[in-house]
Amino acid sequence: MIDIQNISFRYAGSKEMVLQDFSLQLSENNIYGLLGKNGTGKSTLLYLISGLLNPQKGMVSIDGVDTYKRRPDILKEIFIVPEEFDLPAMTLDCYVRINEPFYPRFSHEVLEKCLADFELPRSLRLDALSMGQKKKVFMSFALAAGTRLLLMDEPTNGLDIPSKMQFRKVVAGNMSDDRILIISTHQVHDVEALLDHILILTRNRLLLNASVGDICQRYAFEYRVPGSPLDDVLYSEPSVQGNAVVSIRKEEGVETPLNLELLFNAVTMGKINQL
Repeated sequence: MIDIQNISFRYAGSKEMVLQDFSLQLSENNIYGLLGKNGTGKSTLLYLISGLLNPQKGMVSIDGVDTYKRRPDILKEIFIVPEEFDLPAMTLDCYVRINEPFYPRFSHEVLEKCLADFELPRSLRLDALSMGQKKKVFMSFALAAGTRLLLMDEPTNGLDIPSKMQFRKVVAGNMSDDRILIISTHQVHDVEALLDHILILTRNRLLLNASVGDICQRYAFEYRVPGSPLDDVLYSEPSVQGNAVVSIRKEEGVETPLNLELLFNAVTMGKINQL
């Protein structure tokens, strides 16, 4: 369990609070999608959860332990994949030998499987890789580390279309019941099939905190041809297929797949409130 209690944070030299009196609880066996416009504090929240930043007020804890204390027994359960990073000039084998002792449940089998799914060899030099390849390697190591908490900031940036499909396969195939995965992203279509809980963040508060199951049980996401009635529609926007709409799902209606971009737009426009 991750417990975020009434945290406030601002960066040094800034008068503006990024988060203020913000609270949230996150449970294991969930893949959370953390969404929000630029500047709403998504990356900051990930760094606060990991303990790399310290809130000026409040506390972030894992099983009751303050993450900012950076205790070894908590650090071994946290792995963060930032949006931008550098890897050292060494082979992957060397990198694994140096870093795997920090993670007691590190799995070479998972690492090999992830690399194979990403179509990468085990024998490679980290400083000879493209940005997309570096992301694949680092995410493979992150999943192999076996931590209970895994944080990913814009993981599909820099990946081509086939690699985004591989990413979804790799993540879905290596989730465990005791793990929490939080994915912060703007590339909503890259991850919407993975997520089972949606968090939409604005300044200092959550606009939406709901499971995908609850969202799809209550709302319908569909396309309607021009001229169709829109009196039951909460939100609509034009598209090449007609009008993309969010409506209240009828009891007898078939459950429709989540359209995360449409949901995000509807929520940020104030057309959908907390469930």
